[in-house]
Amino acid sequence: MSSTPDVIVAGHICLDIIPQFPRADVDYRTVMQPGKLIFVDKPVMGTGGAVSNTGLALHKLGFPTALMGKVGDDMFGHAILDILRAQSPALAAGMIVDPQAVSSYTVVVNPPNIDRMFLHCPGANDTFSAADVRYDELTGARLFHFGYPPLMRRFYSDPAELAKMFQRVKQAGLATSLDMASPDPNSDAGRAPWPLILQNALPHVDIFLPSLDEMQFMLQMRDPRAIAQQLLDWGAKIVGLKLGENGLYVRTADRELHAPCFRTNVVGTTGSGDCTIAGFLAGWLKGLPLEDIVTHAVAVGACNVEAADATSGIIHWNQVQARIRAGWPRLESSLAL
Repeated sequence: MSSTPDVIVAGHICLDIIPQFPRADVDYRTVMQPGKLIFVDKPVMGTGGAVSNTGLALHKLGFPTALMGKVGDDMFGHAILDILRAQSPALAAGMIVDPQAVSSYTVVVNPPNIDRMFLHCPGANDTFSAADVRYDELTGARLFHFGYPPLMRRFYSDPAELAKMFQRVKQAGLATSLDMASPDPNSDAGRAPWPLILQNALPHVDIFLPSLDEMQFMLQMRDPRAIAQQLLDWGAKIVGLKLGENGLYVRTADRELHAPCFRTNVVGTTGSGDCTIAGFLAGWLKGLPLEDIVTHAVAVGACNVEAADATSGIIHWNQVQARIRAGWPRLESSLAL
């Protein structure tokens, strides 16, 4: 790496293919039926997954960032690397190219007024393991963020793999952060022993930022407060539950905060949770108080949804702060907290 990064983002990366739906007045819930031909516009092409979404968002916010992920030596893999290099040549330097692997891709189906759906091929992400992290390149960085173990076979098939990786990162002196993803309940990932995996890993995790629905599925619990307390009891230092349109709920051993979303024009929601995490980690890197960290987290998430893809809407940290200081209005939260 050409310079020492503040933060290293590792884990899942893929190519996102996002068809654009031309008519906002069509109820696609009635149109999207078997046998139907649905016309769409030119697709938005970009990288997806935690490495790209959170990593590129931190880069665009102005934080020196390095990426660690795995792609195949194929057309989609070359496209992923080209997209990263277009942002900065250094961003692709830490990527692994595996000639034996197929690059991961996702077709994001995001019609107007309907929650998005994903057609996903995990590809090279299924072969990424704790041994693929270049621990010798962590020196000098302050924070290591890892995303999407439920979409990476090596991390859910062995209950000790995630803990093994985070333990080595902590030994290198970095703070650690973890994000999750929603597995198919009927898949191997959905049947993995997630309570055991988390109990093993969370003692080595400083910041845990999953979504509420992911934890409700994995822990078979419903109440956000009880879920956050359980995760703290298992060893996480800070727990943040992403709540979608209801914002972000954060709990520590002695604090409890809820940040509603900022009001904005929603174009697409792809990567909104990842960018919320980028805002949270950026605030942490800046040494802000927890109240300001959660505010900036939902602010960066709001910037994300102003564009169709995962990171085009992200602006520099100083511009985010300016929007907040200008009195950016909030949405009302419908969640009782």
